Amino acid sequence: MDLDSPSLKSGQHIGVQPAVHCPVKPFSISSHLDVDGAHADLESYGQKLIADLESLKHQVKAEPGQAGGAPAAGGYVIDTTENTFQAMVQTSATFPILLLLWVPTDDRLFDMARQLGDAVNQLNGQIQLSRIDIASNPSIAQAFQVQGAPALFALINGRPMPILQGLPSAEEMQQIVDAAIPNLVAAAQQAGVTGSAPYSGDPDSDAANSAAGAQEVPPEHQEAYMLAQQGDYAGAAAAYEKVLEADPNDARAARERAKALLLARSANANVREVRAAAADNPDDVEAQLAVADIDMIGGQIQDAFDRLLDFVAAGHKADIEPVRKRLLEYFTIPEPTDERLKRARRRLATLMY
Repeated sequence: MDLDSPSLKSGQHIGVQPAVHCPVKPFSISSHLDVDGAHADLESYGQKLIADLESLKHQVKAEPGQAGGAPAAGGYVIDTTENTFQAMVQTSATFPILLLLWVPTDDRLFDMARQLGDAVNQLNGQIQLSRIDIASNPSIAQAFQVQGAPALFALINGRPMPILQGLPSAEEMQQIVDAAIPNLVAAAQQAGVTGSAPYSGDPDSDAANSAAGAQEVPPEHQEAYMLAQQGDYAGAAAAYEKVLEADPNDARAARERAKALLLARSANANVREVRAAAADNPDDVEAQLAVADIDMIGGQIQDAFDRLLDFVAAGHKADIEPVRKRLLEYFTIPEPTDERLKRARRRLATLMY
């Protein structure tokens, strides 16, 4: 489903089990999910959302984490606002994100939020749960064309995939926890999104200490990691370069540097313009490199590899050096055992000699 299509109806469930395979078109982080560019009257939109929820009798005064309130954020669960939304979307190039659009004072949603949080925290950073209060942040709901809460989406490489709209049944909730979330993690790994979400602590659980350990960012990566979290991808790439100078065998630093370089070049590119330029200039290596970046950001790793290798094979061996350098960068992103990587390495070696 494309987010440009008509909005979902309340209670409509969108393929819980195969959600990670939904045919959603990739789109520009800076254009389609443009919170700042919403043109509707956001205040009235937010009021309409609240009124439509039939939730007045379910409203509580307690804030999340307080007695009688919703579960607090913590661990690998964060609360996202309009101010932090774009940065959150960009981090989905490093780790997959489960988006819960909800109203945190509606007690009907507390159990769902608790189950999602528990499921995500048990995966120790392989995925993050981002909760968005649509009453306080109506422009985000508008960007997703969501008319009510809850709504659940997956996000990989800035690419949203709908999972559910409306309150789930107990069976559907179990399917999300047991199947949809693990499938999302697996899909992210296939797309080369294998980083770890940051651990933010758990305000009310003694289990926090045990969950925090394995997935913490190495001390030597902290500067680069924080720069990437802030959206300074060029700075992050330079910082990871310093890590690699100290330890050339740091595979994690090499992978994260490649992702940072990729995002620094192309995170805000206009996808249509880049693809049109590549189609109009089939002999221009820079145009082909740019569209390969777009493929990589969208998780279309095989397409990126094939595009550049096919370009060289089609009589452009004079351009093999920039293609080789870009492919070597890309090659650090998938898992070393990825068959697509093995095939691309063999083909590149053949084309070079």
